[in-house]
Amino acid sequence: MSTPHIKAEKGDFAKTVLMPGDPLRAKYIAEHFLEGAVLVNEVRGMLGYTGYYDNRKVSVMASGMGMPSMGIYSYELFKFFDVDNIIRIGTAGAVSERLGLRDIVLAMSSCTNSNFAAQYGLNGTIAPTASFELLKRAYEQAERLGKKVYVGSVYTTDLFYDDSERLADWRKLGILATEMESAALYLNAARLGKNALCICTISDCPLTGESCSSDERERTFNDMVEIALSMRE
Repeated sequence: MSTPHIKAEKGDFAKTVLMPGDPLRAKYIAEHFLEGAVLVNEVRGMLGYTGYYDNRKVSVMASGMGMPSMGIYSYELFKFFDVDNIIRIGTAGAVSERLGLRDIVLAMSSCTNSNFAAQYGLNGTIAPTASFELLKRAYEQAERLGKKVYVGSVYTTDLFYDDSERLADWRKLGILATEMESAALYLNAARLGKNALCICTISDCPLTGESCSSDERERTFNDMVEIALSMRE
């Protein structure tokens, strides 16, 4: 059942997969949150694990950085490994002045500068959107856990280093944060009839220069992990 990027068999992955970008964050989550976690993929160092949380089977696997990488891994999980739900748990840069470091964003939709959707040959512009069911469950679980979250649109960009420096323009349109994967995830889910959600923690504020360290990003953004893992069916 192996694909060019995932060496696993059907059944190795749970129906729900949490996807951080960083393989080391996937390892951290498996070691600190899951019981009986087993390594099910390590091709190209893109670590994937399956274990149990509150007696429910769940997987966690890295997506890598950017839409091309997320596009490959989410497509293969949905298409070839019978995964139904992918929840991206990643980092984002604050765009809205309401957000600060460590705030949590539920991405209802993803604006993007990517050409990812051109493959569908549409005669208009598609709006990459989260699964309402997953979004509703995440919001309700955050309330149960007493964790404040912000719900709205994010900006998914192909460019980490962007000469245009136009984030202030996106702020005018109410965009909460910027990241690099959710639009591809949402489009793959829509095309394949699956469910997707992006939960992000603010790791930096590009418009102010504030930032968390790489170690903090890997090991201390636990609130969004708890929300994703404890979402009720």
